[in-house]
Amino acid sequence: MNYFTDAHEELRLHIRRFLEREVAPHLEEWEETTFPDSIMARFGELGFLGLRYPPEYGGQGGDYFTAVVLSEEMARAHCGGLGMAVAVQSEMATPPVHRFGTEEQKRRFLVPAIQGDAIAAIAMTEPDAGSDLAGMKTVARRYGDEYVLNGRKIFITNGARCQWCLVVAKTDVEAGHKGFSLFIVPKDTPGFQVTRTLKKLGMHSSDTAELLFEDCKVPVSLRLGEEGEGWTDLMWELQGERLIAACGNVAGAQATFEYAMQYAKDRTAFGKPISQFQVTRHRLVDMGTRIAAVRAFVYETAKRWDEEEYPVREISQAKLLGAQLAVDVADDAIQILGGHGYMSEFPVERAWRDARLSRIGAGTDEIMKEIIAKAYGL
Repeated sequence: MNYFTDAHEELRLHIRRFLEREVAPHLEEWEETTFPDSIMARFGELGFLGLRYPPEYGGQGGDYFTAVVLSEEMARAHCGGLGMAVAVQSEMATPPVHRFGTEEQKRRFLVPAIQGDAIAAIAMTEPDAGSDLAGMKTVARRYGDEYVLNGRKIFITNGARCQWCLVVAKTDVEAGHKGFSLFIVPKDTPGFQVTRTLKKLGMHSSDTAELLFEDCKVPVSLRLGEEGEGWTDLMWELQGERLIAACGNVAGAQATFEYAMQYAKDRTAFGKPISQFQVTRHRLVDMGTRIAAVRAFVYETAKRWDEEEYPVREISQAKLLGAQLAVDVADDAIQILGGHGYMSEFPVERAWRDARLSRIGAGTDEIMKEIIAKAYGL
């Protein structure tokens, strides 16, 4: 089945040319300095941050596969951290604002984010609550027309540079899953502080921060959706986050596979290209076969999501498979390249470092398996 139309392929070419001209030449520099805010503004100017949002909010009105195209091209260009930051902007922080936000909230926060004039973040994870999100300690207590937010969030992509952040907090600590709410918190709100920018294994071109909310007063008008519905809304957001991650992981694996295959054809040992050794050929065959199988499953799941189905089990499976695939393919590529694969001047080294996050972020492998098991009634 062909999931992409001529319009999708035209968009793909447009994105690819932009990345080749304006992004790829700077990637090595941004690995050292992180990307400048101006490149996010450029994504917005070209319409890439609102591919599937309605035109009335500055979007392009496309389907879910327009977002898939962007994710794939970012992965193909080895963008890593920048690709993750763009995904946070367009597929993680803004979808809940569009789906659950008031018209005023959409105009104030969604429109500038689509334009690239305001960088967004989403804050869920805490120092003591990662996979166990229900155990988070950030609270928002209501006093009249405002909430007072207190808590700490960690591992927040775009956290250091964002203009606003979507924050998950408990509004009723006794109500279980019915006690969570979402809040849009502008960066200039008193009590909102970036306590530190974190050093990490991969995704070096993006910033990852720890955030502190200390007696941070948030107007009731900036609560997103109904009080107590935050957990349900967050679970919906996570499905889209996990699926777009799977799409990027498969595309990243494909790019790494192609690089390793070309290297094997060009590299000689014992008088012939190493691609002619059975052990290398079979490794490449296994890599390509797994990619093809996982891609087919991911595309079919994306089609169901685009048709507004809610296939939680399949999305969890796609995320699990895609994450493991990206890491395994990068690891195999390093083995094929040998010592060169371990050197930072070759792209497979960065591919492995960047891919490793995918088995942790947006739900670990272990959490995905628990969700899948529950879906099977286990």
